[in-house]
Amino acid sequence: MDEREPRSLLRRRLSRTELILLDVAAALAYTVVVVLPAFGPSPPGPVWAVCLVAAGAGLPVALRRLFPLPVFVLVCTVSVVGAGLGLLGDPLLAAAFAVYPVAVARPRRRREPTVVIGVLSGLLVLVAVVSGPATAGGPGILVAGCALLGCSWTIGRAVRERRAASAVAAERLAERAAAEERLRIARELHDVVSHTLSLIGVKAAVANHVADSRPDEVRDALRVIESTSGQALTEMRHMLGLLRSPESPDEPRPVPGLAGLDALAAGATDAGVTVETTVRGTDGLPGDVARAVYRIVQEAVTNVVRHAAPARCTVLVAATADGVRVEVADDGTRPVRTGHRPGHGLLGMRERVAMHGGTMTAGPRPGGGFTVTAHLPVPAAEGAR
Repeated sequence: MDEREPRSLLRRRLSRTELILLDVAAALAYTVVVVLPAFGPSPPGPVWAVCLVAAGAGLPVALRRLFPLPVFVLVCTVSVVGAGLGLLGDPLLAAAFAVYPVAVARPRRRREPTVVIGVLSGLLVLVAVVSGPATAGGPGILVAGCALLGCSWTIGRAVRERRAASAVAAERLAERAAAEERLRIARELHDVVSHTLSLIGVKAAVANHVADSRPDEVRDALRVIESTSGQALTEMRHMLGLLRSPESPDEPRPVPGLAGLDALAAGATDAGVTVETTVRGTDGLPGDVARAVYRIVQEAVTNVVRHAAPARCTVLVAATADGVRVEVADDGTRPVRTGHRPGHGLLGMRERVAMHGGTMTAGPRPGGGFTVTAHLPVPAAEGAR
């Protein structure tokens, strides 16, 4: 077990039945303890009266989780009467024990002075301690009993507020996880759409340009458009299905990993960008890292197709001592634009790299063209699998 992992007193939470059994044990123990003085040398009263008060104040506690308010009213009434008659030597312990589930179960009212109750209960505890042991039937027993009741009520309210806060935190965490998953799917959808439309746009422009002089190239362009659009529609259906029905039992279509780089290169080649792919030492790369690498290469190649075709492009994916290096470089010529903001493609790549704790650079090459370089760290234990 990790030493940083928080430890709980119980390895598992007790079930409701087990808690009720503990209440039954506590009720029987309290009843026996209250009855025992009746058989001693100085009984607080008649045996039958002590037994009746003990049974009325102690036994209903076994049902405090099932009927919180009725049990508390009964136990509190019997306890006050017994304490007033001098038949109970404890400061309303049973009533304090019974009021806890009432405080936990009942909704808090808007004007309920929980903090004031807690402060006054603490002051009463100090008064009871300073005044010394309370005598049975005296006012001190009632003061101490009220202090215990207030403390028990305050603890119950604090537990209820903590549970409510935990429930809200869990709900927000679930909503955040769902939002992050939808954001991830949106990124995947953007990658698919931008890559596909770029290829389709390039091939459509080629077909329009050579429609009269080279009809064979038109057919090739239409074939690429048909196959590319069909693949994109299939992948988009899977992603949109996830957005519409997150609880769907159907498994989503997996994002291509490094094995999909060849098909990616072939599609880019059809669009006028010759892609040379080199992959070294990536066996055993974790699946999430492999998918991120594929999307980074896809977006970088898509940018080449969109802004620099026709061109040559080299893709290098190589394992390093602590991760994987991705480099996509081209020799194309991009139009010069000043004062423009980075596109969604570069931002999407930077977000993917940042999610894995990596680094990324992108910019023009000294000899012309553009280079995107990224490094994604991989823990040694995962990279060795």
